[in-house]
Amino acid sequence: MKQAERSMPSHASMGQFSVEDGELQVGGIRLSRLAARVGQTPFYAYDRRLLTQRVRELRAVLPASLRLHYAMKANPMPAVVGHLVGLVDGIDVASGGELKVALDAGADAREISLAGPGKRHSELRQAVAAGILVNLESFREITELAAISQATGYPARVAVRVNPDFELKSSGMKMGGGAKQFGVDAEQVPELLAAIRHHGLTFEGFHLFAGSQNLKPEAIVEAQSKSFELALRLARSAPSAVRFLNLGGGFGIPYFPGEQRLDLQPIGENLALLAQRAVHELPEAELVVELGRYLVGEAGIYVARIVDRKVSRGQIFLVTDGGLHHHLSASGNFGQIIRKNYPVAIGNKMLTAARETASVVGPLCTPLDLLADRMELSEAEAGDLVVVFQSGAYGMTASPQAFLGHPPCLEVVV
Repeated sequence: MKQAERSMPSHASMGQFSVEDGELQVGGIRLSRLAARVGQTPFYAYDRRLLTQRVRELRAVLPASLRLHYAMKANPMPAVVGHLVGLVDGIDVASGGELKVALDAGADAREISLAGPGKRHSELRQAVAAGILVNLESFREITELAAISQATGYPARVAVRVNPDFELKSSGMKMGGGAKQFGVDAEQVPELLAAIRHHGLTFEGFHLFAGSQNLKPEAIVEAQSKSFELALRLARSAPSAVRFLNLGGGFGIPYFPGEQRLDLQPIGENLALLAQRAVHELPEAELVVELGRYLVGEAGIYVARIVDRKVSRGQIFLVTDGGLHHHLSASGNFGQIIRKNYPVAIGNKMLTAARETASVVGPLCTPLDLLADRMELSEAEAGDLVVVFQSGAYGMTASPQAFLGHPPCLEVVV
């Protein structure tokens, strides 16, 4: 008898997907059928409905005047970028390769910005030719852009990426404050602004990014408020009016037991206050928030098939055809100090009463190839499908797919 569709019963970060007849649904398709449609495992699957829903939720809380950008380094799959181009106001890229994807996806070049501490000359030339905004991160970039602009006749649009004198507290990865390879130290920015004026580049504003993966709204509010104040101070030395102020992102998603979803309400209220102040204090500026993981992370899953079930000295190992070479983050080797399990389930046995404690491992010849360490899962056998949730960001393209020569995985949007 067919069971009614029901919500995921356990981990908070699995509740965005539904279950029918004990099987996970992705994009309205049963997991086993989706695997057959893809034609192989492992694969990543991203749910269009969830991507759209996440943007809609943000729009409902953020002030209407605020510009929402997608930082595509989180997931540069062309179909994902193409879907988000129609939902967000701009795209932030981190390389010439990402720039090509964004342009191919139909993004407006005027709403694309480029960041990165080591931009090659060829990338700067691409940026100038495309007419996108370059976030300056060194004095070298000024002289190179000036030369490119003079040689091509195309104006070079620039903003200054500022390394602030503060950091985003409680962030998973600190990208501002102290000594950093990112941006220009706040105390050096007035000198950089003078160089922009001297070389005749088209100055548009500032980009501040203090950290990432933060689940504490009060920390994000503090960082955004400090970023706004810093921008006001730096604007006094700017060669022209500030038209672009990127306050960064840092919005986190829950991965581990005990973590709660980010409360957007206080962040939206604070941004509304900053937007009101900007009308008077930065009257030509558009305020921007740049989000990557928060837009796509919860909309994706990673799926691998169990190829063997082994018991070693009483411990159960479910050996799959996927692993850290496809999903480095879930293995705990992408920035975790203490390894924790991502939410994992047996996707074709979501409601099975029989449970066991098992470890999910991949096929690689290293003990680091671990997707789940002694987790309670449905009893599973060879042929069953392991699902790693929260896999829409920093998944396939953040993983060493060529390691040990195993086959690559696929990606689909449903």
